[in-house]
Amino acid sequence: MLDLAGALHAWVQESRDFAVATVVAVAGSAPRPPGAALAVDADGTAIGSVSGGCVEGAVYELCRQALRDGEPLTERFGYSDEDAFAVGLTCGGTIDVLVVPFSAGRAVHDAALSAAAGGEPVALARVARGPAGLLGRALLVRPDGSYGGGLGGGPELDRTARAEARALLAAGRTGTVELSEDGTHCPGGVTLLVESAVPPPRMIVFGAIDFAAALVRAGRFLGYHVTVCDARPVFATRARFPDADEIVVDWPDRYLRGTATDGRTALCVLTHDAKFDVPLLREALRRPAAYIGAMGSRRTHEDRERRLREAGVGERELARLRSPIGLDLGARTPEETAVSIVAEIIAGRHGGTGAPLTGSAAPIHRPDREPQPV
Repeated sequence: MLDLAGALHAWVQESRDFAVATVVAVAGSAPRPPGAALAVDADGTAIGSVSGGCVEGAVYELCRQALRDGEPLTERFGYSDEDAFAVGLTCGGTIDVLVVPFSAGRAVHDAALSAAAGGEPVALARVARGPAGLLGRALLVRPDGSYGGGLGGGPELDRTARAEARALLAAGRTGTVELSEDGTHCPGGVTLLVESAVPPPRMIVFGAIDFAAALVRAGRFLGYHVTVCDARPVFATRARFPDADEIVVDWPDRYLRGTATDGRTALCVLTHDAKFDVPLLREALRRPAAYIGAMGSRRTHEDRERRLREAGVGERELARLRSPIGLDLGARTPEETAVSIVAEIIAGRHGGTGAPLTGSAAPIHRPDREPQPV
C-alpha cells in the first residue's frame, strides 16, 4: 500500500472512501512483489497494480466488494491448466492478496500514508493471515521505536511485531513475518506483511563527464536520489546536469568521507584519473554500499588495483569493486554505457546473472535477496 502513498494520501485529503488490495505473498514466478497494491475508490477509480494485468479485473471487483461489505478479505490467484477461462497468472506463479477497506484502522493508515508521502521512513505491519478478527489490523512503526495502532492480539504480539517491523524498516525491506498469536516466533498463527517506506536510495556519480550526464538520467529513472561530485567547478554545473538532485564541487574522497551511505547506495566512479580514483576508492571500499563501480579500460583497472594495494586496500575490499564498470552489452554511446551500468546495479540488487533470458532455465522473477554484509 505504501508504494501508492502519494496518491492515496491525496485521496485521504479529499475524504474519499477506498479499498486497497496488496500482494502479501508470492510463490513461483509472479510479476509483482509483496507490497504491490491496487486501490479502488467509491467512484470506481483505480490506481496501481498487483499483477501487471493478469488478474487486475478480479482484484478490482474484490476491492468493490470490500467497499460494499466494509470487511477485509483475502484471495489467492494461481495458474490452472484445467480451466482455460479461470482468472489466474499466465506466468505460472501464485499470489495471495489482502483487500482492506480504508475505514478499517483509518487513523493508523492516515498516519502511515502521510509519513510515506512526505518522505519520512515508516513501517506498516498488517495482519495478512490469521484469526478473522485480526485480519487487516495495522501497526505503524517509526525508526525511533515510536508506534501507533495495534494488531488486536494483545501486548506481546504488538511488542514482537514492533521489533520485527523496525528491523525490516532499518534494512529498507518489505516482507512477511510468521508469529504465533501470543507473540512468540512460532509460525502458523499470524502472518504479518511489513511494508517499509524509506527515502530513495542514493546514487553518487563521481566525475562530471558526458557519460555521467546519461547515468544521472538513468539513475533518476530508476528512483535513485542522484548526486554528481567533481572537484572542477567549470564542469560540475547545473547546466550540464539538469537532472541531478544535487551537484557538489569538492574533491571526491573528501566529499565521500563527509556524506552518508548505506547498504542501498550505488557509488559510480567515472573519473578514471588516479589522483581522484585511488583515494576515493580506498574510502568507498571501506564503507557501506550496495554497488561500487569504476570506469576504465582493463589496463586502467589493473593499474588501479596495483595502486589501491599499495595504498593498503586488502583483497576482500578489492573484491567489492566492479571494474571495468557495467555489463558487457557492447555499449558505445554514453546512453548505452549508462544502461550497462544500471543493468549491473539491478542484477546485483536482485541476484540476476545478466545472461539472456532466451535459452535460460533461471526463473524470470526472483525473490529479493537478503541484505548482504557490506
